[in-house]
Amino acid sequence: MIKPSLIFFFIIACSSYSNNSLDSLYNILDQEMIKSQEYDIQKELRIANLILELENSKSLEDQYEKRKKLIDEYQYFDLNKTFENIEINFNVSKNLNNQNLQTQTLLKFTQLLISSGRYKESIDILNNIKHVDIDESIEKLYYTNYTDGYSRLTYNTVANESKKQYVELYNTYKDTLVTFLNRNSDEYLRIKEKSYRDEGKVDEALIINDRRLKKAKKNSREYSIITFERSILWKNDIAYDVNMYNKKKNLILSAISDIKLSIKDNASITDLALLLYQENDIDKAHKYINYAFNNVQFYNSLHRKSIMTNILPLITKAYEKRSIVQKQELEKLLVISLTLGTILLITLFLIYKQVKRISKTSRDLKLANNNLTEIYDKLSNSDRIKERYLGTFLNLYSDYINHLDMYRKMVRNHITSNKYKALLDLTKSKQIKDNELKIFYKNFDEAFLKIYPNYVKDFNSLMKEKHQFILNNKNELNTELRIFALIRLGISSSSKISKILRYSVNTIYNYKAAVKNNSIDRSNFELFVKKSD
Repeated sequence: MIKPSLIFFFIIACSSYSNNSLDSLYNILDQEMIKSQEYDIQKELRIANLILELENSKSLEDQYEKRKKLIDEYQYFDLNKTFENIEINFNVSKNLNNQNLQTQTLLKFTQLLISSGRYKESIDILNNIKHVDIDESIEKLYYTNYTDGYSRLTYNTVANESKKQYVELYNTYKDTLVTFLNRNSDEYLRIKEKSYRDEGKVDEALIINDRRLKKAKKNSREYSIITFERSILWKNDIAYDVNMYNKKKNLILSAISDIKLSIKDNASITDLALLLYQENDIDKAHKYINYAFNNVQFYNSLHRKSIMTNILPLITKAYEKRSIVQKQELEKLLVISLTLGTILLITLFLIYKQVKRISKTSRDLKLANNNLTEIYDKLSNSDRIKERYLGTFLNLYSDYINHLDMYRKMVRNHITSNKYKALLDLTKSKQIKDNELKIFYKNFDEAFLKIYPNYVKDFNSLMKEKHQFILNNKNELNTELRIFALIRLGISSSSKISKILRYSVNTIYNYKAAVKNNSIDRSNFELFVKKSD
C-alpha cells in the first residue's frame, strides 16, 4: 500500500515540474513577442515581392493566380487588405467570364467572413450560390464553409429555437462534407474531435487531437489551431492543477506559433490573458492583453474588437488598482526614508557642532555609518530598486557631509590666514558648483545603471542604427541618455528635468526632439522608454 506521504511528495514534485516548465514557456513567449516586429517585416517583404510579381503579370489568368497567393498572405494579417484583394479578384474572374473562378472567389470571401465573425452574412452569400456553378474541385470548400458557418452560429446564438435550427443545419452539412474527406485528413479528424468534445468525451477527443498534432508541422497555421483546440479540452474540474497546466501550455504554444507566422487574428494570447487574470497573475495578464489588443487594432476585425472590449477593461482596471497599492507602498517608504534622512541630518549636524578634533569626528561618523548599516539591514527585504535607491540616498548624504567638512576646513584656514579676499573670490566662483554638479551626474549615472544595467542597450534598440549612442565610459551617461533616464523614472516634465540637470527648458526640449526624430517610432518613443527594463 502506498503511503499518503509518498502521494503528497509526488503531487508536490509534479506541481514543481509544471511550474518550471511553464516558466520556461512564458520566457519563450515573451522573447517571441519582442521579435514579433522582425516576423512582421519578413511578412511584409513576402507581400511586397508578391505585389511586384503581380505588377509584372501580363494575362488576367496569371494576375488572378498571383493575387490568390497575395490573399493567402494577407488573410490573417490585414483584414481590410484581404477583402480589397478578394474584391479585385472577383472582378477579374468576371472579366474572364469564368464562373468557376467567380464561385471560388466567393467561397474564399465567405471563409473570411466566417473567420471575422460575420456568420449570417457568409451564410446568405452561400445560399445565393447556385449548386450547378460549383465545380468538383471546390465542392469540398463549399460544404466546409457551410459547416463552419453553422457551427459558429450554433455557438454564438442564445435563442433556443435558432440554436436548434442551426444545429440541424450544421449536422446536415457536416454529414455531407464528411463524404468528401479522407478519413486520415486533418479536416476529418477535426470534425471527429469536435463531435467528441461536444459530447463531453474528453479522453476520446484528446486521442484524436494527438493524431492531428503528430501530423502538424510546428509553427504552422494548423499547429496553432490544433494546440488552441487542445486547450479547450482541459476544463476546470477536479484535477485543477494538471488541467490548468495543460491549458496554459497549449495556449502558449499556440500563441508562439501565431507570433512566428505574423498572425494577427488569433485568440490564444487573449484566452491566456483572461486565464491569468482569473488566477490574479495581473502582471502577465496585463502584458499579454495589451499585446493582443495591438494585434486586434492592426488586423481591424470588429469580431475580435467586440471580444476585447469585454476583457481589456477588466484586466486594465485590476492592473491600475494594483499599481495604486504599489504606489501607496512606495509613498510610505519615501516618508520613512525622508524621516530617517531628517534624523540623520540632525544627528550629523550635532556631531559636526560638538566634535572639534578630526579623530573624534572620524569615530563618530563610523558609529553613524554602523547605525545606518543596521537600518539598511532592516530594509534588506525590499526589492532591488528600493534597496539601491536607499543605498544611493545614504551615499549621497555621506559624500555631502565629507564635502561640507572639507569646505569648513578651507574656510577656517582662509579666515585664520586673513585671506578674506581670496575667500570672497572663492564664493564668487562657479567651480565648486560645477564640481558638485559633476559629482551629482556621476552618482546619478552609477546608481541608475546599477538599477537598469541594460538601459543603454534597450535605448539603442529604439534608435535608428546610425543614431545609436556609443559611450566612451560605460558607467557614464551623456546628456541625452540622462534626460530619458529621468523620463524612465517617471519624471516626464521638461521643466522638472531642467531643474534637476541644470539646463534650460528649451535645451531639454531640443535634446528630446532631436532624439525622437532619430528614433525608429517617434510617436511611441517615450512610451517605449517608460516600458523598457
